[in-house]
Amino acid sequence: MSVASGTVGVVDELVERVDAQDRVLGVVGRREAVREGWLHRVGVVVCRDGRGRFLVHRRAEHLSRFPGHYELGVGGAAGVGESYEQAAAREVSEELGVRAPVCLRFTFLNRSGLSPHWLGVCDAVLTETVVPDPAEVAWHGWLTEPELRRALRQWTFTPDSQEIFARYPADRPTP
Repeated sequence: MSVASGTVGVVDELVERVDAQDRVLGVVGRREAVREGWLHRVGVVVCRDGRGRFLVHRRAEHLSRFPGHYELGVGGAAGVGESYEQAAAREVSEELGVRAPVCLRFTFLNRSGLSPHWLGVCDAVLTETVVPDPAEVAWHGWLTEPELRRALRQWTFTPDSQEIFARYPADRPTP
């Protein structure tokens, strides 16, 4: 769902502003939530393949947030009335060109990145061939856990990727 902002030609998506306990306070524009540092919800999915490898991708260079950075998760802001799982599944479809059932693993208050937000971390096993949207994804690859650990130390990842992986292994399912 979108609404026209005060700027001509610019559309801002609506999100639910939430409190420190993840309770809905009202509906605001996403840009306003980021600008004001208001908490809102973001759904992200850690994608694995049938062999247990992690999907890692590099964000396109023209993106406004973290251009060219690597990411462990695929995700985006949850729209009004949208669950973490729904937001994550939508983003997998939009960014990777595949549909997959996602399972919410955990949520946490993420203070890294551009603005604080509640992050709902889901996971999914992808069985289809990934066809990334080139407007969003410049590169993608499948990494084993040791390769991912090495990449997290050597490559420039988004701040939430580090946080997700630090929390994820304890909750990780067997693919």
